[in-house]
Amino acid sequence: MKYQAIDSKLFIENRKNFVKHLSMHSIAFFQSNDEMPRNGDSNFPFRQQSDLFWMTGIDQEKTILVIAPNHPLPEYREALFVRKTNEHIAVWEGHKYTKEEARAASGIQHVYWVEDFANMLPMMMHHSQKVLINLNENDRFSTEVPYRDERFAADLRSKYPNHLYERTGLIMARLRAIKSDIEVGLMQTASNITEKAFRRVLNFVRPGVMEYEIEAEIIHEFIRNRSDGHAYTPIIASGASACILHYNENNRECKEGDVILMDFGAEYANYAADLSRSIPVSGKFTKRQKDVYNAVLRVMRAASKMLIPGNTIVKYHEEVGKLMEEELIGLGLLDAAEVKKQDPKQPLYKKYFMHGTSHFLGLDVHDIGNRYEPMQAGMVFTCEPGIYIPEENLGIRIENDILITEKGPFDLMANIPVEADEIEELMAKQKVSVKA
Repeated sequence: MKYQAIDSKLFIENRKNFVKHLSMHSIAFFQSNDEMPRNGDSNFPFRQQSDLFWMTGIDQEKTILVIAPNHPLPEYREALFVRKTNEHIAVWEGHKYTKEEARAASGIQHVYWVEDFANMLPMMMHHSQKVLINLNENDRFSTEVPYRDERFAADLRSKYPNHLYERTGLIMARLRAIKSDIEVGLMQTASNITEKAFRRVLNFVRPGVMEYEIEAEIIHEFIRNRSDGHAYTPIIASGASACILHYNENNRECKEGDVILMDFGAEYANYAADLSRSIPVSGKFTKRQKDVYNAVLRVMRAASKMLIPGNTIVKYHEEVGKLMEEELIGLGLLDAAEVKKQDPKQPLYKKYFMHGTSHFLGLDVHDIGNRYEPMQAGMVFTCEPGIYIPEENLGIRIENDILITEKGPFDLMANIPVEADEIEELMAKQKVSVKA
């Protein structure tokens, strides 16, 4: 890991909050992610399972957490299993957690080698009645590949069919949605690193650069600031490509007169930042481009103010849609009379703004949380309206990350340039420096 050590108080408190939701004689299991094969004998870089990391801070493969708060043996009530290292592993893969290091990172006192788990499992299960299994319950998730938690759950059910089985998903969605002060600090660091990358890009972009060169500038700045890399696959979309919502080929030349839509964010300590900015390749927006840009910015700022305790995502998106209708009418893209006659279930603005405005953000870029319950202080949402006009080869999206507080929205990206004039001014300065 490149990031600085995290105070174990975060994970101790997280586990305490989780245990409050367990009934008597419950046992919960959390597994690390698989080491995912890439090709041949290579794996993809390891990324820890978010729930396990949230509970332990352990950022290593082959890790298991067991929570059984009512177990008769104290050493089984909170047990962590980590990979046992040896000289061969140390030479080929590098350092792994010692038991002492795992205790320090997680705050869990009872640490065992993962090889001991199978022998200890019967004692754990025989003194438990309800089993909580941890599965990926992000409601956007679908896969045909059985992953580690899923395989473990199936094996457990086959060996212990007479236990009561429940899911951790509803508990974790409720708990992880509310960010602690330490978590907000980590997300602010991810945002600050993202800001540095964006400012670097403003000093780099000019006609003739390739989209992948911009991507390279971003990852350079991420890594040199202790980020593990991109929180998600970055989008560097110039010209017409900006109208492809998940464009990530990043292989076109950026041409004079184009606007580049960039959607990227640093991952720091497994926490994600998520930024979108649209900038002119030449350093100067045309009047039409600036009009569209400012329309999106007005919607973004108005929408951000709606991210307050008590609001709901459904009602919020309805209100943002009304704002976008007004802006699209003003830009001549929609007809006011047609809007009045539209089917409310199929609003006309969706032709130019077809995605949602906000999603939960945290350990996952599309973080878990209940979209149908009221917003609460401590939640973090993106705010990312956009206007996409294929016939003009123009796509504009502007996105910041917003923390909900009792005092109102707090913008984690408030220091990142967003005004069209400021972007132009900063890009003009780099031109002067290049000439000098």
